[in-house]
Amino acid sequence: MIVGKVYAATGVIDGELKVWHTVTITFDGPNTNEQASDNPFLNYRLNVTFTNGNTSYVVPGYYAADGNASNTSADSGNKWRVKFTPNKTGTWTYKVSFRKGNNIAINDDVNAGQPVSFDGETGSFNITQTDKSGSDFRAKGRLNYVGENYLQFEGTGKYYIKGGADSPENFLAFKDFDQTPTNKHHYNPHANDWKNGDPTWKGTKGKNIIGALNYLAGKGMNSVYFLTMNVNGDGKDVWPWTSSNAYNRFDCSKLDQWEIVFSHMDKLGLLMHVITQETENDQLLNGGALGTQRKLYYRELIARFSHHLGLVWNLGEENTNTDAELKAFSKYFKEHDPYKHMVVVHTYPGQKDKVFTPLLGYQYLDGPSLQMGSVNDTHATVIKWLDKSANAGRPWVVNLDEQGPANVGVKPDKDDYWHDDIRKKALWGTLMAGGAGCEWYFGYHYDHDDLDCQDWRSRDHMWDLTRYALEFFQKHLPFTEMSHNDGLTSHGSDYCFAKPGKVYAIYLPSGGTTNLNLESYNGTYDVKWYNPRQGGNLQNGTVTTITGFGNKAIGYPPNNTSYDWVALVTLKEAGPTPDILDFTPTEDVYIENTTTHNVNVLKVQQSSSQRTVYLKFNVTGVTKTVDANTLTLTCTSDGGTPKLRVYAGSSSNWTEASINSGNAPTTGALLASYDSPIAVGQSVSLDLGKHITGNGTYTLIIKGNNGSNDAWFNASEAANGKPKLTLSLQ
Repeated sequence: MIVGKVYAATGVIDGELKVWHTVTITFDGPNTNEQASDNPFLNYRLNVTFTNGNTSYVVPGYYAADGNASNTSADSGNKWRVKFTPNKTGTWTYKVSFRKGNNIAINDDVNAGQPVSFDGETGSFNITQTDKSGSDFRAKGRLNYVGENYLQFEGTGKYYIKGGADSPENFLAFKDFDQTPTNKHHYNPHANDWKNGDPTWKGTKGKNIIGALNYLAGKGMNSVYFLTMNVNGDGKDVWPWTSSNAYNRFDCSKLDQWEIVFSHMDKLGLLMHVITQETENDQLLNGGALGTQRKLYYRELIARFSHHLGLVWNLGEENTNTDAELKAFSKYFKEHDPYKHMVVVHTYPGQKDKVFTPLLGYQYLDGPSLQMGSVNDTHATVIKWLDKSANAGRPWVVNLDEQGPANVGVKPDKDDYWHDDIRKKALWGTLMAGGAGCEWYFGYHYDHDDLDCQDWRSRDHMWDLTRYALEFFQKHLPFTEMSHNDGLTSHGSDYCFAKPGKVYAIYLPSGGTTNLNLESYNGTYDVKWYNPRQGGNLQNGTVTTITGFGNKAIGYPPNNTSYDWVALVTLKEAGPTPDILDFTPTEDVYIENTTTHNVNVLKVQQSSSQRTVYLKFNVTGVTKTVDANTLTLTCTSDGGTPKLRVYAGSSSNWTEASINSGNAPTTGALLASYDSPIAVGQSVSLDLGKHITGNGTYTLIIKGNNGSNDAWFNASEAANGKPKLTLSLQ
């Protein structure tokens, strides 16, 4: 609802004048048109500085034709406009800079060109508290990157986890938008989802796309992925210009119609994941460089749409720009978007190391947009980039935005109602790694695919399954304080997400049970179960409470024990802290076939090469009962899935200098197993039970299981991350 207009000199202030609600100021200026020889998009620059106390924003404006182009399709007029979203109440003042000059729109020199028309105009308006609630972004504030693994709402301080649609990528190829091909999206199945009071343009246009968004938000989703330019790409049906090759002339009416849709997304709580280009056209503007065409494209997107509260700029789908170009693009967005929205980049499944590694730690990039060739690798991949970004000093927000293979993705419900692989490996695999959410891609061998989807109901049950996961995290977990810790459970296929000593979420993809290593965190813990296939309330299983520390059985879920379940283990009452003794090996080597290696790495493998690790520990100082043994190994330069097996050694009468394949101790009892992938930098905790009960010298032997690939771990000679044996004493 517009509460009215405020007139200030030539400017008209429009909006509800509440915090987090968009304020629009429209000025009367030069009368021109989209095709004018003196280009209104390139040769004029409108910037408005908004100030409230010590808070200030410089917001770019844009040429708006007649000011009502969404309804009139006007391509000419004298209206110039700026949109601003205030983040605090009180009096805001503004001052206008409006200048003219050759290519001035992309010139950052504040004194470039000449002042014209309404340059220098000032004004003010008063902002009161928002009156919105629920999922409406105006009730929560802007989503910001805050140096953590999740985006945060500026207004409430709460954190956001994403769930939504990656398809259709050409969402904006909608028949009711001006200058848009009419043979692609009509969204007729969503016509009845439009509600009285919802926006339209030109009378009744836009109902179907608004209805589609209503449906998606009604399913509890909160994001939509879409391209703003796919010239020469897969769809060839979306662009912001007056034609597909007029790179410095923007279509005012089409962009105003997009704005109507985007504003409705804010009200519904749907994030705009803006994909600025795709692989087929990432060299289209200035040959891939940050030149005049690309800067102007980015500036127009920022000027028209950066005021939206839920927004992510994606530098490109399956991107092939150089490292230097990507850094320049992201810096441009961060320096010209007044609100510093999150910036990410997407690439091919096999190009992640090549594209993402040079961007680690870069101050203007906030995360990767992951595409997986196989969902089997999702959990380990999310862990990898979370850990790498943390080690680089700038934690990334890591999202899964496309699932392979490309011809499959997420199938329609009629072809895969339970979406087992997607649910287990992609959805829960992402979230339990510490990923910030998922968007679902629709493969091209199935109905309603990535380019031709008309009906989001084709994946109705997938939205439900996604909502159940989001609800679990938002209702039951302090997820921003937790991290992946798969080594704490005994079953190799479990996902464990933990704030050690406080709360543990354990996803069991095949049901059953597992043991949880509480380490030295002594206490009484409640055990509840959550059904990821049906959602709902927490339930009791066969064990409702565990007490103590060290390794504990969590019992079985309440029913259907061969299906996936989530165990929630939360601290009820802390107990006395046990005594802890830590030991590093006095001797450690690995033997590869018949060759002994005494170096700063320990290699494990059981396939073409036989690599076996031998560790000797001298345990002293045990004066109480030993309640638990834990061996911790840290992966160094080569990760993998070695399928670790830890055995008791038959003797300890060996040294690093004397041991060889002929006299090495033999394996005794199997003490621990670990079958999950291990990433570089990851520490794995292996529960040895109560094998070591007192002082003495002990040998542990580590092998891979048959057919496993190798992994390298730090040895005692390493500077840090040495092997560690931990004894918990009562």
